[in-house]
Amino acid sequence: MSVEPEELGQSGEELAALLKAVRKRSGLTGTRIAARCTMSQSKISRIENGKVRPSLVDVEQFLRACDAPPALVAQVMAMARLANTEWQGARGMRRKGLDKKQFELAGLESTSTEFRFFLLSMITGLLSTPEYIRASLAHIPGDHSKTIAKKLERQQVLYDRSKRFTFLLTEQAVRWPLVDPDAHAVQTDHLASLTHLPNVRLGVIPMTAPTGPAPLNTFTIYDDRIATVELSSGVMVFRDPRDVMGHLEEFGHLEARALFGQDARTFLGDCADALR
Repeated sequence: MSVEPEELGQSGEELAALLKAVRKRSGLTGTRIAARCTMSQSKISRIENGKVRPSLVDVEQFLRACDAPPALVAQVMAMARLANTEWQGARGMRRKGLDKKQFELAGLESTSTEFRFFLLSMITGLLSTPEYIRASLAHIPGDHSKTIAKKLERQQVLYDRSKRFTFLLTEQAVRWPLVDPDAHAVQTDHLASLTHLPNVRLGVIPMTAPTGPAPLNTFTIYDDRIATVELSSGVMVFRDPRDVMGHLEEFGHLEARALFGQDARTFLGDCADALR
């Protein structure tokens, strides 16, 4: 099935209408489908009216309860995959204003409890000094003062003890020379200081660590409900539980190879000393 990136995440209403049509074709009531799926009738109603985005597991259960034929199952499942995957193109985000993306991220951070960041080649805004943030935006034309201010404001979430953060940085991400050596040393010291926060686990994966299959992208997992994957040309957003679980498994594999606590502080201290 050939799909344009802009089509991802935009088929929610079509999916809802199609599921409702499948259920009516089966001759079953919403209450009967709910019983077969072990879901509440209100959830079935919200799915059919597009009020809630069903996972692929939900859709599979719904179709099985309706005794849908294989060809129809394939069609609906393809649409469900599109509805649970979203593409945010970099050019589109720039047209809207990069500060708008910061408000979206702040919303995700306010409604999530556990965060897992894998940082392949750069340091994320939550961990960055102002100099690093400015340098990370320098290649994009325009005034980024609002974006920088919002990135710095978002860092306050790290001090919310009700939330838990795990950051995994590759040695490459720590050492990448985005700023001059003095500013880079300050940034690296800042990373080390954040390891003392009780709700923050910050790990570094040395180049010498045997990681197995090479990770291909930076990604973030919000609780166990959303995974975002960063590409040079934009961001993919995955909401289906199986996609999220795949990223959780990859994160666990990488986490087992990272240095934490005093080992991480020693590693970061050596990196900072080499810059001075």
